[in-house]
Amino acid sequence: MDLYTEISYKTSKLITQKYSTSFSVAVSFLPHEMRNAIYSIYGFVRLADEIVDTFHNINQKLFLDNFERDLYDTMTNGISMNPVLHSFALTIKKYNIPTHLVDSFLKSMRTDLDKKVYSDTKELNEYIYGSADVVGLMCLMVFVNGNLAHYTDLEKPAMKLGSAFQKVNFMRDLKADIEKLDRTYFPQFDIITFNETVKFDLIEEIEGDFKEAKNGIKLLPKKTQLAVYIAYVYYKELLQNLKSTPANKILEKRIRVSNTAKLLLLCKAYLRFQLNLI
Repeated sequence: MDLYTEISYKTSKLITQKYSTSFSVAVSFLPHEMRNAIYSIYGFVRLADEIVDTFHNINQKLFLDNFERDLYDTMTNGISMNPVLHSFALTIKKYNIPTHLVDSFLKSMRTDLDKKVYSDTKELNEYIYGSADVVGLMCLMVFVNGNLAHYTDLEKPAMKLGSAFQKVNFMRDLKADIEKLDRTYFPQFDIITFNETVKFDLIEEIEGDFKEAKNGIKLLPKKTQLAVYIAYVYYKELLQNLKSTPANKILEKRIRVSNTAKLLLLCKAYLRFQLNLI
């Protein structure tokens, strides 16, 4: 059983590394046992996201139904032949991750199967809560080692960080969401009305989320701060790149942070952490 569990965590780690090198780098600065837990969370949410966003030639609803059923069977039985679900269920149990967070995530994923346009801020915020905020909260339960009192103190800034990351992703992926998935997440605009004014209004909103999130990073257990801070500065840099890119260009290509820039950001983040300047 130990060997299978080890293989399960390594499977989730491989998924994380293949899908997001930046996130993998940040996670590598966590203590070993926490790394495995975060890999398992990422592996789970990535597979669910792939079902609704990528696997278009299958019955996506049926696959998501089966995926959800298999997860809850795994949580009941303590084992799954799906190594990602096996490692995720072990993480839920070890760190006392509330089941309602998982329920909310799967609800948002199910929304992606049918909903194409978010007509108001309330709808968008409900979606972001399930698709991003709760993922941050799952990770927070790992960072505080399942301590509910500490979790409650940091719940709001963790949600703000999840929201900031998701909104940056939405803006970065505007072209793909509109052209490939026929989705419009932001209720303020469509492909025709997205302009500099709208762009800067959105960026101002995201910067506010980042500001509140940073206050929470400072209150995390010391051994987790650097990893979260690295992810934070990566996304802040991506937001800055979006800010300096004309609105029409964002609709033409996917904006990125270069590998050289990521390396420099990593060095700066590490130095600021060592000097207690976060």
